[in-house]
Amino acid sequence: MFSVNLDEAIGLRRSGQLNKAYQVLSISPSLCKRLSGYVRVMLRAMLEHAKHFRVVPNVTPLEPENFQHPKCRRAAGFNGVCSRLVLSKRSQLLHKLSTLTDLIDDLEVAFTKAAADLKDSASLQPEREWSVLDTSHYDMNTCLRESIVLLKSFLHALPPEQVPEFSTALQMLPAASVRPVLVGKRHLAHRRMTLLKGQ
Repeated sequence: MFSVNLDEAIGLRRSGQLNKAYQVLSISPSLCKRLSGYVRVMLRAMLEHAKHFRVVPNVTPLEPENFQHPKCRRAAGFNGVCSRLVLSKRSQLLHKLSTLTDLIDDLEVAFTKAAADLKDSASLQPEREWSVLDTSHYDMNTCLRESIVLLKSFLHALPPEQVPEFSTALQMLPAASVRPVLVGKRHLAHRRMTLLKGQ
């Protein structure tokens, strides 16, 4: 939903419908926080479990080319250097999980700030803010994909007797990620409800 919402906002902006673009964009930060909350829980659950139970899946370093933001590229590059210098697979796993967690945190902050600046008309460079939104979304999606691949590898290496405990850790969702996304009536006022047959 996060991707769909942002794509719609960007499309409306490109077609010159700025007011509608800002209305659609107004719920993007909540969707971003919701997504990042779930990814953060997944990464931290793997990190804590790996620390205590020494689960060691196969891990490949992050590729800087898969990211757009310079800070993300630097973090991915550093992760690659650490993977080559550190011999322990467990250390490589812990470092990659920590790096992804930090990136998710930074990207959520960047996205939320850019959206707030556009909403409050505080930005003197709206082009830049829209670019930050697009770049942050792209890199967050990359982090999500990396996390999913890492989770699959982690589950493959996880002994069967440890599955229940890890499953419990995955279900400990932060409060921010389970709150409903609220949209003011004014944001939907321009739309009409579609009547469905039989209703």
